[in-house]
Amino acid sequence: MEIALLLVALAVGVLALSALAARLDFPAPLLLIAAGIVASYAPGVPELHLEPEVVLIGLLPPLLYATAIQSSLVDFNTNRRPIFLLSVGLVAFTTVGIGAVVHTIVPSIEWASAFAIGAVVAPPDAVAATAIGRRIGLPRRVTTILEGESLLNDATALVSLRTATAIIVVGSAGVDTWRVAADFVWAAVGGTLVGMVVFVAVAWMRRRVADPVLDTGISFVIPFVAYLGAEELHASGIISVVVAGLLLGHKAPILQTAQSRIAERMNWRTIAFVLENTVFLLIGLQAQWLFDDVGDSELSTPTIVAVCVATLVGVVVLRIVWVMASRYLLVRPGPDPDLGYTPPWTFSFLIGWAGMRGVVTLAAAFVIPRQADHREILLLIAFTTVAGTLFLQGLTLGWVARRLRVPSPDPMDDALARATILQQASKAGFEELDRLEFEDPHGVGEMIRQRVDRRNFAAWERLGTVADQETPTELYSRTRRAMIDAERRRVLEIRNHGTVASEVVSEVLSMLDVEESMLEHTHQGQDELREVNSRRRPRGESCHDLEQHPAVETPAEPACQRCLEEGTTWVALRQCLDCGVIGCCDSSPRQHATAHFRESAHPVIESAEPREDWRWCFVHHLSA
Repeated sequence: MEIALLLVALAVGVLALSALAARLDFPAPLLLIAAGIVASYAPGVPELHLEPEVVLIGLLPPLLYATAIQSSLVDFNTNRRPIFLLSVGLVAFTTVGIGAVVHTIVPSIEWASAFAIGAVVAPPDAVAATAIGRRIGLPRRVTTILEGESLLNDATALVSLRTATAIIVVGSAGVDTWRVAADFVWAAVGGTLVGMVVFVAVAWMRRRVADPVLDTGISFVIPFVAYLGAEELHASGIISVVVAGLLLGHKAPILQTAQSRIAERMNWRTIAFVLENTVFLLIGLQAQWLFDDVGDSELSTPTIVAVCVATLVGVVVLRIVWVMASRYLLVRPGPDPDLGYTPPWTFSFLIGWAGMRGVVTLAAAFVIPRQADHREILLLIAFTTVAGTLFLQGLTLGWVARRLRVPSPDPMDDALARATILQQASKAGFEELDRLEFEDPHGVGEMIRQRVDRRNFAAWERLGTVADQETPTELYSRTRRAMIDAERRRVLEIRNHGTVASEVVSEVLSMLDVEESMLEHTHQGQDELREVNSRRRPRGESCHDLEQHPAVETPAEPACQRCLEEGTTWVALRQCLDCGVIGCCDSSPRQHATAHFRESAHPVIESAEPREDWRWCFVHHLSA
């Protein structure tokens, strides 16, 4: 009963504090750690010891899997060189550097124990990087590198820790250098192989499973099967989970039904939210007993403070040194596809500053054998490093990004890219519709074309910048959602009468929920886009027509002459780059810009709206 009450209290505390952090616009991880530290000293709160098995088996696999399935395998592969330099090279560099620092300050801590704590504090945490990095809007390339690094660096750190603990237990004479190297190679290769086997097995099952509930149930088992399977073979369970997650996330559009993908995405977002925030609260709850144990240490207080502060400063400085040196000596980054130019040194410095440690560091510290020199001090070092980096770097990461003028992802760029890719997808769909042979006495084909066009119009309308004018899609969304509210109220009245089977009522309510969620998704982010002044455009695929038609100045007060003549109202205006004719967009009733293209075959238009500088090719369905 006590355990059940404790778990409920943890869950309620996590949800309440997360909601409070959102309301205060404060990083939830930092608030949860602070609350945990305070709660650990509160009377009546039981003393919680975070066991390594709970973290490494119960928490780490699902957290890694939740991050991996949402990560882009394409982006991961594009940035594989900096990711591997950080997840392998930096971990080894930090392990050795911190080991030297700890042994120098406290010579009574033997080298094996010093290297053990170096391995413990070396890896930044995937949860911390994602929770804080995404919140402040880091550039996508920076976020990709940080996520990729934190997905793999735990494996390097745990292998290094395993070696150091073996030396502590049996002595350096009992450890074979070649065996250590072979174990490291097998951890990587074996973990990769097991992850690929899990992927193949799950892919085979998913091709034969259409039930979203069963498919989601399978996904809950995957991280534990991958982790335990690899660990049984003495390979890296972490790498196995990451490989399986990346591959399954990449192939999800092919392997799963749409309902299964939606269900899996929502379920794992919920799981990750609860586990991530629980992890940070648990970190804070370790404070009281850790400080009590340190009070019995034979080392002086100044020495303890010095070694903890030196370790905290060391992990920050060593990371920045490694990142900046790697940039100019090894990585030498090329042009970023989003920016169109080579990322400046500020991007690298931001990666160096974003080295928050998390629960894996604290859990790994408990793996250090009890016979290790000054074990209580080593545990305190791990705790202060986790809390210190989260507060020092987590609180200042957004400020550093702003001071360095590192741009966050531009929602206007995203809106243009979204509209472009939808237009190209629609083109492929219409070509398939034309190839299909079927009798159509009811005009189904035309109905399909209208619905697809409406979807595309909504995407282009999101680029609108007129603050006081409601687009047709926004008007449709607002009106239809009001209708759905009325429809739902009527369905609930019918349900209360008890004259219709509950299964039928639930099905109708689900249909209304799906339609409403689609309307909310379409409307999401519109206000933000209205406030964004577009500063740059994505440098993506181009074509001969776009290259031959550079942007030109639009009139100060553009107007669609044909709309004026016909007495109709336009939504947005487009200018032909061959003859300068201005016509209304496809969301407008008369679609004069497209009509002009069909009459003249002039291929490229540009937006004639204020603060929009994109161009569109009718022939190749590409934007610039």
